[in-house]
Amino acid sequence: MGRKIRVLVADDDHDMVLSLSALLLAEGYDVLGVHHGGDVVDTVAEFGSDVLLLDIGLPRMNGYEACRQIRQQPWGRALFIVALTGWGQEDDRLQSREAGFDAHMVKPVDHDQLLELLASRPPAGTASQVQRASQP
Repeated sequence: MGRKIRVLVADDDHDMVLSLSALLLAEGYDVLGVHHGGDVVDTVAEFGSDVLLLDIGLPRMNGYEACRQIRQQPWGRALFIVALTGWGQEDDRLQSREAGFDAHMVKPVDHDQLLELLASRPPAGTASQVQRASQP
């Protein structure tokens, strides 16, 4: 069996990180959580993340800026990045796409939809080519 898919969960809500981590661990993912935007860029690289679940409204560095910085790195171009946020207006979704997110999900996150999205993500190395997904 190959290496487990590694998911970094970045949210300043500790309960959100704990609940998503528990869900993903139960589904066989390797999971790590962080709570500040300033920790995201370094941690995603160090952890060797395949997927980043990223809150937009993080302290120290918001999710838009973290996503932009990650996309500028050679290793960050293929990372599958999902915005998990309370912001769900069309303008918020547009900003997510412009920042480089692959998908935008509004909290509270539907666990089944999240697992479906993760299961349907493109293979490593092709995430930047994914059609931008959006939860209605």
